[in-house]
Amino acid sequence: MKVKKYIAPSMPEAMKMIRAELGSEAVILNSKVVQTQGFFGLFRKKNFEVIAAIDSEIQRPERMPIKEKEKKITDIESKKEIVKPVVHESVNMNETKNILETTPELIKEIQELKAAMKEFIPDINSYPGQLQEINELLLDQEITPIIRKDIMASLLERWYRSTKSASTEELKNWAKEIIISKISDVEYGGISYQKKYVNVVGPTGVGKTTTIAKIAADCMMKDKKSIAFITTDTFRIAAIEQLKTYAKILGAPVEVCYTFEDFKQAKEKFREYDVVFIDTAGRNFRNEKYIEDLNNLIQFSSDMESFLVLSLTSKMGDMRAIYEQFSKINISKFIFTKVDETANYGAMVNLIAGYGIGVAYLTNGQNVPDDIVLATPTIIANTILGDDES
Repeated sequence: MKVKKYIAPSMPEAMKMIRAELGSEAVILNSKVVQTQGFFGLFRKKNFEVIAAIDSEIQRPERMPIKEKEKKITDIESKKEIVKPVVHESVNMNETKNILETTPELIKEIQELKAAMKEFIPDINSYPGQLQEINELLLDQEITPIIRKDIMASLLERWYRSTKSASTEELKNWAKEIIISKISDVEYGGISYQKKYVNVVGPTGVGKTTTIAKIAADCMMKDKKSIAFITTDTFRIAAIEQLKTYAKILGAPVEVCYTFEDFKQAKEKFREYDVVFIDTAGRNFRNEKYIEDLNNLIQFSSDMESFLVLSLTSKMGDMRAIYEQFSKINISKFIFTKVDETANYGAMVNLIAGYGIGVAYLTNGQNVPDDIVLATPTIIANTILGDDES
């Protein structure tokens, strides 16, 4: 493998030189802004320092003859298009076999890979074969470009430091560790039991009523809590009947609320119960009046935790728009439904990392009280990478 360092007045200029001399198979290891002093130490100039690498066995394009290169530089200088000549230094990896282990400065530069990758998005074919499989998997999972770049930068760094000896399975495990680390700074798990009221919100068709029945059944059967239901979904008779059916099976009372006064009375009626589950109407999330109606009907308080239910079969743009609307309510965690009805799960990482909100549950079917699991970073990473292990 051969490593080269380039210093150029702009990133495009550096990339042009890398492609011309190392070819399209070159990999960017690091890039950063450096300052150079001008005349008598004044007029400092910003330049870009880029470190690129290529395997020695890869065929590189023929270099331009020296005379032609000198002529080209002279022509460009005559047009005053160069602020400062590009400087590049070559390091032969065959002569310094363990350079990544013995040169702290280069190790530090490689560790800055994440920042560098955010400035430069390589072509899909730029990744070495084994890493390309992971990159394509993340693309298929619709991970946003900035998050995918960050994951691949960390993976590429680790791959080079392992002297490219990792197997595909090892690379997949490393990718899993990286994803877990990116989404572990938020809170996971189900209802906390620190608050009496559990409010479930979301647009129509995401499975709120079925999900709330699953959580309530688990709460009653596993944790031996006394439960009750309040529904404000008065727009669909079928929804009320569905919840009443679940409540009857569980032996739990249910109140239907049409007004704020109804809601206050229901709360008073269920004051002795451990947990009260509130099922809200699923209506067009683009209608801002829906959120206003929720605020008018439900008295959101410090004694209530709210979960936003999102279907993984929805488009990423729609899920963002849904969150933006419901963010006017204090959302505790996400609940992702219909895991079994799609093959794309990247939206979970996109939303967790993008909004800093954790996940309570994943649901993967219609069976009550089954087909629901407590969410963890490991389960989410495994789901994305196609690993059945939890």
